[in-house]
Amino acid sequence: MNPINDRPAHYCGITGIISDTLVNMPERLFYALFSLQHRGQESCGIAYHRHGDIVVYRDLGMVSGVLSHYLEEDHPSFIGIGHVRYSTHGGNRIENAQPVSASCNKGDIAVAHNGNITNSEELRRELFREGSILQSSSDTELILHLIARSRKTDFREALLETLTRLEGAFSLVLIHDTSLIAARDPNGFRPLVMGRKNGFTVFASETCALDILRTEFVREVKPGECLFLDQSGMSQSTFRHSKGESRCIFELIYFARPDSFHFGHHVHSVRKKMGQLLAESDDIGGDIVCAVPDSGNSAALGYSLASGINLDIGLARNHYSGRTFIQPAPSQREFGVRMKLHPLKDSIENKKIILVDDSLVRGTTSRLIVKLLKEAGAKEVHLRLSAPEIRYPCFYGIDIPTREELISNRMSPDEIAGFIGANSVRFLPLESLKKCVNDPDNFCYACFSGNYPVRVKDPAIRRKE
Repeated sequence: MNPINDRPAHYCGITGIISDTLVNMPERLFYALFSLQHRGQESCGIAYHRHGDIVVYRDLGMVSGVLSHYLEEDHPSFIGIGHVRYSTHGGNRIENAQPVSASCNKGDIAVAHNGNITNSEELRRELFREGSILQSSSDTELILHLIARSRKTDFREALLETLTRLEGAFSLVLIHDTSLIAARDPNGFRPLVMGRKNGFTVFASETCALDILRTEFVREVKPGECLFLDQSGMSQSTFRHSKGESRCIFELIYFARPDSFHFGHHVHSVRKKMGQLLAESDDIGGDIVCAVPDSGNSAALGYSLASGINLDIGLARNHYSGRTFIQPAPSQREFGVRMKLHPLKDSIENKKIILVDDSLVRGTTSRLIVKLLKEAGAKEVHLRLSAPEIRYPCFYGIDIPTREELISNRMSPDEIAGFIGANSVRFLPLESLKKCVNDPDNFCYACFSGNYPVRVKDPAIRRKE
């Protein structure tokens, strides 16, 4: 959980690329990962096949700082994978950065993972008993050990056997010798899309990474599907049949970039509809509608269109504040918010403001934002959230805190309004949220309802309940 944003944090973003001809692979990976930077800002890395070996480079930091040196010279290759990370399972340490690689009895392998393996502690204990030495606390490393220790001698069979043992959320890209592999968990929690153009195939967490490389969207990797690509073409295997999809609804509420095409939906359009439905059930009235930038922009537009209340800019965002000033102390946290968000006094002074944001977790940042607006002269501030009340933690790759920390478990909307200093607080009802997507039964709403599609067995993970 990011203490400055006080909102659910991204897990990771991944990309995998294979080309029919030699290209400057690290450069292509750089641009794809740069477009996915919003999904993780703690570490990043790439792996690519060159001169018979897998070259891996990873470090703590942002893509522009860690990988920009690769733009200065040519590194020709046919295959590469990349990763940006926000840590949920395992801390922010260099050994937990990805991709993770190994040479073993199945060949040279590198893997990048987005999600959360919910039986990771059970698998870790098993591997320890059998003598494995683990170098990190990330669950991604377990995949390499399971492949290496499989009694299947063929890599493909060993990988498929390993995938059947993993529970929870996982979208993967792997390099094995001279092949690129992409796989997605049977519930389809985390996204993974494929694009192709002129002998160039790209897998990525979002279509914005396809766009920056000017490849055309082909399709999503299907839940329970594993795709194998090499210079001779592509083949497919189903390692486990899906009993029903459980796509993460928070991808559409907050995580994905608004220009992405996600789970068969245009993200900006879905968020705009959330704002429209939020307004249709609200009769508070107001002088202007303002967004908490940038996550509330699309929903605020929808709210304005449905309510007929003018949309205006009430808060300007400093995009250069970065993460340097994120500190745990309350006084430092307030200073960080003031560095990031700046009220426009001429827009908000003496105004009754409808303030639209995507979600509310602990309420600490919203409290500071309301304080900023009222200090700048706002007459009233009414907070509207385009997500329902978050009451349960996520075990599938989102950093949502324990139930005790979630403000909606402790307070009613009116009590929350009193706590954050707003004149009122309202959430989008869950049934209204479901109307915003074409196939509502194929999404996971566990953080709102507590109905988990895949149960978590490990007590170490379930401690958040």
